[in-house]
Amino acid sequence: MSKIALVTDSTADLTKEMQKELNVHVIPLKLRFTDEEFMDGEITPEQFYTRLANSTVLPQTSQPSPDEFIRFYQRLLPEYDEILSIHLSSGLSGTLNSAYLAKEKLQKKIHLVDSKTISLGAGLMVMEAARLIREGWPIPHILEKLATARKKIETLFTLNTLEYLHKGGRIGKVSGLVGSLLKIKPIVRVNEEGIYVPQGIARSQDRALQGIVHAIQELAQGRKPSKIIVAHGAAEQAGLKLKAALENTFNLKVNTFTQVGPVIGVHTGPGTVGAAVQFA
Repeated sequence: MSKIALVTDSTADLTKEMQKELNVHVIPLKLRFTDEEFMDGEITPEQFYTRLANSTVLPQTSQPSPDEFIRFYQRLLPEYDEILSIHLSSGLSGTLNSAYLAKEKLQKKIHLVDSKTISLGAGLMVMEAARLIREGWPIPHILEKLATARKKIETLFTLNTLEYLHKGGRIGKVSGLVGSLLKIKPIVRVNEEGIYVPQGIARSQDRALQGIVHAIQELAQGRKPSKIIVAHGAAEQAGLKLKAALENTFNLKVNTFTQVGPVIGVHTGPGTVGAAVQFA
């Protein structure tokens, strides 16, 4: 049986406990406040959101370079026969492209997966991959199952403001809502192409949370959720409201309640609340 190393990047927003449980190796993206750079994970979400609120300049984020991926993979290759590397949407970051360049240079058994989603959604893909690896499935089967799983995952979130997506250049098809930056709470979905699209708007955060639940009900199309993850960016009470609403609606315990990490948080800002759902 081939020994497979599971890799993802820090934007999957997996807690340290989850990383250990899933036996996943995480390559960090970077975050820069003017002249100070951090690896994602070196600054806690609490520290980050406090600093973001007090910063007059939007921090910059950057993906791992191909050379960083090469060094990361080289540390794993002596112990593993193959590497399965799952990353945030190529429609939102160049991270996957860096991984491709590293793979071409190394010419080893490295299998790359575009999650076509972010944060919690990518986390669900990693959980699925970890389960399949534990069960001893070969890579072709795992890749096939992950392609199917991606079609069963929905990631939605609401923002306190579109300001951060707009400034960070990640706004995609949500740009039509910019004129109402201060008047609405947008509901955003990561679509099948792995980019942000508007799912709805609300006049308050509570209504936006209700909107996420209703959107998930509509997207279910008769399917039942099998896993739900909820995360927030400096909005714990709102996150708990969404968690309770989803549990009550679908009669299913939320698997994980966590925080949106700094690299994703740069683009979504404080007050973000979201959920990723995997349907059976």
